[in-house]
Amino acid sequence: MILWLLNTFSTFTLGVLLVGGFVALAAGGSVAARRRFPHLARGEHNEMVGVALGMFGAIYGIILAFVVVTLWTQLENTETVVATEATDLALVVRSAEAFPPAERAGVERAVGDYVHAVVEVQWPRMRDGRPSYDATAEQTHGLYRALQSYEPSGTRSQTFYEEAVGRINDVAAQRRARISMAETSLPVLLQVLVYGGALVILPLTFLFGLRSLKMQLLFVSAVAGLIGFSLLLVMALDRPFAGDLSVSPAPYKEAALAQFWPR
Repeated sequence: MILWLLNTFSTFTLGVLLVGGFVALAAGGSVAARRRFPHLARGEHNEMVGVALGMFGAIYGIILAFVVVTLWTQLENTETVVATEATDLALVVRSAEAFPPAERAGVERAVGDYVHAVVEVQWPRMRDGRPSYDATAEQTHGLYRALQSYEPSGTRSQTFYEEAVGRINDVAAQRRARISMAETSLPVLLQVLVYGGALVILPLTFLFGLRSLKMQLLFVSAVAGLIGFSLLLVMALDRPFAGDLSVSPAPYKEAALAQFWPR
């Protein structure tokens, strides 16, 4: 459901829907509670409700902060993995410049096939939450075959060959890390705490009575807006390859890898 929302609507639209929905729910619930229980406006239970809101709010705030920091760190790590994989591929191309023309062309062809498979085949699958090793398995084998078919002669060729082989091994490691990150999401228990906690705190605000209806609506709307925006942030960061805040495949089209894409 979260993937569908992120891939269907922009972050701005989701923000309007989520934050606006929470604010409307809070305002409607507060008005309904005052009509059903008129004595709430006198603030008879404010002391008890204030203690409950403070306790639940503190616990929920700690959980939310932990989740946001964890997801943000995960997003940054994913961007690092993608950039590192693209850099390793670019260095393979640079190292292949020391090879004979035929072998160099073979390595460049293999790298070009790989980056196209990553961007055009594997990336949409990761965006939809269906990452697959098979999507680039053949192209990964092609990288190894391109180097295994070449027997370097001389110290210079041997040095660059070993560098290229090392970088290919790093590419394979980063590929596995990238796909693993595309498969991860917020654990179910944390999802229950984050989304369920919002549904616990919001109704508590209905019980906090203020004589002025406008002030009451302002209070509950502010709390609901903050909760809605926090949940939007969690949703946007939970899936590093989906939505407007997703990791970009641009590194596979830059520097030495730009030659494999039309200009």
